[in-house]
Parts: sequence; structure tokens; C-alpha cells
Amino acid sequence: MMHRYFPALLTVLFLLITGAAGANPHSTAPAAPADGERWRIGYVESGDYVEYPLTLGETVDGLELLGWLSYTQPRPDGLSGEALWHWLAQNTESEWLEFVADANWRPGNFEADQRAPMRAAITQRVQEKADLDLLIVMGTWAGQDIREIGPPIPAVVGSVSDALAAGIADSEHDSGRDQLHVRIEPERYQRQLKLFHEIVGFSSLGIVYEDSEEGRSYAAVGAAEQVAAELGFQLEHCHAPSVNIEIAQAMDNAVNCYAELAGRHVEAVYVTTHRGVTTESLGRIATVLAQARIPSFAMGGSSEVEKGLLMSIAQADISHVGLFHAETIARILNGALPRELSQLWVAPPNIALNLSTARRIGFDPPVDILLAADEVYE
Repeated sequence: MMHRYFPALLTVLFLLITGAAGANPHSTAPAAPADGERWRIGYVESGDYVEYPLTLGETVDGLELLGWLSYTQPRPDGLSGEALWHWLAQNTESEWLEFVADANWRPGNFEADQRAPMRAAITQRVQEKADLDLLIVMGTWAGQDIREIGPPIPAVVGSVSDALAAGIADSEHDSGRDQLHVRIEPERYQRQLKLFHEIVGFSSLGIVYEDSEEGRSYAAVGAAEQVAAELGFQLEHCHAPSVNIEIAQAMDNAVNCYAELAGRHVEAVYVTTHRGVTTESLGRIATVLAQARIPSFAMGGSSEVEKGLLMSIAQADISHVGLFHAETIARILNGALPRELSQLWVAPPNIALNLSTARRIGFDPPVDILLAADEVYE
């Protein structure tokens, strides 16, 4: 069973948590550009990763809630970012916005050698054709690339594990570029790990990532090391290559790493963002950890708990995220400078729990955790 808040209540809670009502004074009401046409929006993502279309979809839902558009038919689930973008271009109606079908880019599927050509293509489109007004950007690579090229037009960046460690923003309060806005959740992963430790209690924690600057950023390794030092537990690392290889190999590398950590008898595992952690491989990872009776915390949210991991922060916050990005876009189109808008966003501390997994590993959740859980999966 899963509980989901009513969107208007989400808005109120978001404003109370972040103080955004005072920090972002510009209107979010629909407004046309000075030429009376429609705002033309493009899309950039780092590759094929499930969180990107989820966040994109919720952002567009937020724009619908704010009155900027309407759907001609229900928005489908399960599409890739590219497929969803083309669907949005064909199935939304608006006096004010246009999702430009051919204005969407990605460096292959996380292919490093495609990043420079992608940056060149975006720069050429924006500077020579000059037919775009704003970019929606998803992922660490895409955020880094858009920052590197300026950006020349407003860009709103989401789905980034650690924007500061990745160099996308200068600080929590300043993106460092006038036309750049980056959602930042202060100490998000530190709070996840502290919550996990408080509930489960462990002296060793396994973590899987590609041993590269981007891989450490995706997996929030710095945050894990910080919390491990503060709370006094041992961090067990396993390196799983993920870039410039086939997705099947990336999935095998991730699964094998979690199996290796299980063999080391770690007491808990933090399942982090990794190209090999997909809807296809999550079941395998969950099985490996359940057979070893190891509690797991999903960095990616409750969709991964539904697949068999033990717990996470409830996924209802994705609609909060989408509304935050939608309000940011609305304020920019009403004249706000992206750099001047608040980047801070704090997720409600809602818990997602898989009771079936808890039984399989012999974990008896405290009563207060059961009562506090917003999403419980059987």
C-alpha cells in the first residue's frame, strides 16, 4: 500500500520547510513572452536512467498544476527520457509553452566520448538557430556539460546526486552562473545514512560505485565517509565499472559487487546510484542481500524498496521535487534570473519499508518506524 499527498498540501509543506515563499517572490502564473509566441523548451539528460524521466514527468505535472499546460491524454509511465520528451511534445496543450521535439540531447547512453559533440550541438542550436528559451537538464554529466557551455540560456538542473562535489554549483546558495539553477538538498545523503544507522544499527556498511570522480559523486561517497567517521562504523568499498561499457555488463558488475560485499559479511548495505542499478538488476541485488540477511537502504527512493530493498525515503517526495522545478521554471519565465532563485530543497522525512524483505532477513522494525512509514510494501 502506498500513500500520496494531495499536491496543494505538498505546496504548503514545501513552503513551510524551505521558506521559499519569501526567497522566491516572482510569480508562478502563466505568462507569454514579449513577442506573444510560446516559450520553447529543450531537454538534456546524461543517459538512460530511471530517475530522469520520473523527475521530468513530475516537473511537467507541476507545470500543469500551476496552470501552464494540460495533457491531451494521461501521461504514461515507464518511458525513457527521450521517449517521454517526444510524448510531451505531442500530447500537451498550452498557450504559453512548447516542448520542442527535436531539442533533446544526451551523450549516447553515458558514453564519455559523446559529451563534447553533445555540448557542441547544443551550443550551435542555441547560438545559431536561437529558437530555445530554456533547458530542462537531468543528471550529473548533463549538469556539468551545461555549466561548461555557459549556459547561454536559462537551464534548470535536477536529478544530481551531489551538485557541489560534481562542480555544477559553486555553493548551496549560488550556482555560479547567471543562467543556471541547480536543485540542492543540503546533506541529503548524510541524513539518509544517519536515519538508516539509527533504525538498524551497524558497525560496517557496504557501498558500491565506479572508482572515478563521477562515480564517487553519484554514490555520495564523500557523504558516506563523513557519516562513517562521525558515527564510528566501517565503510566497505567495492568498485563496479559502469561507463563506456554495455548496460548488461554494468548491471553484472553492480550485482557482483553486492555479492562480494555479502561475502565480506558487511552488516548493512547502502545501495547507491549506479548505471548498473536498474529496474532489471534491482531484483537480483535484492535477492543477493536478502539471502545474506543484510539490511539495505536505497538511495534512489521507494521505487527500489518496492523491488525488494529494505527501506528508503518515501517516493512521494518526487512530486515535491517536480513542483519545485516547475515553480522555478515558472518564475524564470516571469523574469527571474535563475541564479537569484533559491536552490535549496528539503525532502520530508517520510519512510518507505518493505515488510516482506524485513521478514526474509529477520529484521523486526521498531513499532515507531512502522507507525511512521508512509509507504509500506508487501
